[in-house]
Amino acid sequence: MTASRLHFNRVVIIGVGLIGGSLGMVMKRHRLADSIIGVGRRIENLRTAVELGAIDAYVGDARDAVTDADLIVLATPVDTYERHLKEWGPRLASGAIVTDVGSVKGALVEQAEQLLPARVRFVGAHPIAGREKTGVAAGSVDLFQGARCIITPTSRTDANAAGKVRALWEAAGSSVFSMDPYLHDRVLGAVSHLPHVAAFALINALVDLRASSLPELDLLSYAGGGLRDTTRIAASSPEMWRDIFLWNRDNVVTLIDLYQRHLDRLKHLIAERNGDGLEHLLEQARQAREQLNPVPTGSSRPG
Repeated sequence: MTASRLHFNRVVIIGVGLIGGSLGMVMKRHRLADSIIGVGRRIENLRTAVELGAIDAYVGDARDAVTDADLIVLATPVDTYERHLKEWGPRLASGAIVTDVGSVKGALVEQAEQLLPARVRFVGAHPIAGREKTGVAAGSVDLFQGARCIITPTSRTDANAAGKVRALWEAAGSSVFSMDPYLHDRVLGAVSHLPHVAAFALINALVDLRASSLPELDLLSYAGGGLRDTTRIAASSPEMWRDIFLWNRDNVVTLIDLYQRHLDRLKHLIAERNGDGLEHLLEQARQAREQLNPVPTGSSRPG
């Protein structure tokens, strides 16, 4: 299906934050839905979403909104999926599509397929775009422009539903790829989840250093661009990343072990004053870093 032919009657976005709100802005700009209803915990945020044109109206309880919806976008922390699907899944109409924007797929896709009624179609999706700031006020209709979006169909995925979800993200300006849900978690564990682990750990190490060794100095005030660039993603939502780390824990733990081995190698070369070995290792890293593609506009945070 092409984006020009895509249209929904009633869309419900559960979790109108940065991603959910930005998607709502896209759908309203391109007139992809007759009405878009937001559901969330904070009324102030939902009011802002209406003012910014992300949604048409809002309700506090998803069960009051989803009954006649033909698309439901689940944009809450991944650990909440089970509760949400149990609460309102049985109320969904035949043929309704449920999709998500979570950074973990694997077991969560299986869970969603098991919890939803057979008459409902689930399509996992992960837009790799975002910012450290959260909430709909940080959203933008251009957030997904030029970014990647991965959809994660399984043998149970309805092809027509997958086509509509693909067309939705293409309308948002994303390049859409299909990937097995568990392969997705291995790949994103390496290129997104591990970097967040490293950033959080580095900031906490510096906080510990300041408290234990340099209490008289505001250590972080001396930071230059290097520290800011390296730890920028440590400003991301702790709630969201707690859930991502735990739901992808096997991959994340394995990757932390790999990262620690490379840290130990650097530590050994420095301790042994092995300049040649150290330079060789750093040159390897430099060359690999130069092969990274430029970050698309609107995709400042892998998610």
